[in-house]
Amino acid sequence: MMTDILSQSEIDALLAALTSGEVNPNELKEEEKTKKVRTYDFRRPNKFSKEQMNSMQVIYENYARTLATFLSAQLRNIVQMSVLSVEQLTYDEFIRSLPDPSIIVIFNMAPLEGNGIFEIQAPLAFGMIDRLFGGSGGVPNKTRALTEIERAIIERVSQRMLDLLSEAWENITKLNPKVEFIESNPQFAQIVSPMEMVILISLETKIGEIEGMINFCLPYIVLEPVIDKLSLHFWFARTSSEQNPAHRLSLQKRIETARIPLHVLLGTTTITVRELLDLQVGDVVPLDKKVEQDLDVLIGNSQKFYAKPGILNKRLAIQITGFQMKGGDLA
Repeated sequence: MMTDILSQSEIDALLAALTSGEVNPNELKEEEKTKKVRTYDFRRPNKFSKEQMNSMQVIYENYARTLATFLSAQLRNIVQMSVLSVEQLTYDEFIRSLPDPSIIVIFNMAPLEGNGIFEIQAPLAFGMIDRLFGGSGGVPNKTRALTEIERAIIERVSQRMLDLLSEAWENITKLNPKVEFIESNPQFAQIVSPMEMVILISLETKIGEIEGMINFCLPYIVLEPVIDKLSLHFWFARTSSEQNPAHRLSLQKRIETARIPLHVLLGTTTITVRELLDLQVGDVVPLDKKVEQDLDVLIGNSQKFYAKPGILNKRLAIQITGFQMKGGDLA
């Protein structure tokens, strides 16, 4: 191990300080003696290994893809998300890095004992709120604390984000995270002692034109019961074993509950602008479809089915009569 070598100018400056009395050699010796030595128990490490951090990287890369898909559907906007960094630090260092006010979601990690934190940077949070209320995704000019209504919206979105987090962790352990409360002052968000080691996962997020970070802070003491499972070998072994009927049924349920845009085309016609302006309530507009003909059913912009119109439980409905095959044939 090489030690730092002083340059000639640094040596001259040090000799000058000793000669002038600015630096006292005895004080240097006392300072050296009083340096504190921190003990480290190799049988019970108090920080994350490189392999455990790599496992966290894999877990949250999968989570980022799932979360981006969910937010894209909820906000009706393009959402891009990726893991920017995975690092370990003390809880005090994490808390001191947060501005006041912040949007700090404190959640329990049942069945693990203790809480975790994720912080949503203000531009992202206010952009999501604006989109959910039908806006364009604008953010206020100045960072402020959430109102009661905004807090309720963020709490609901946060819980859905945690539900997706449990899916990302299912290869390691079964988590059932729940939102405890939302804090705006970092100094009041004390979930562990200041010197406790935590792992910080930062997700770089872009919602439309808004960019920001979503930071997950997980204490070592909370993860300790499952820390041995945080290995890539364990993770991939569990991944390969998940191809079972229960897993396929879970995927099937998620597909069945997916929402897709569906439109029924009653027919088309051509009218003049004057005729359009003169339309009144009760006017009849003839279409090019005959009563006995099937209607076209579109998914997105593509025709997929044919159907007959009708009424079901006093509501307008359609009955699928066939599907569109390649080449335009009716099946």
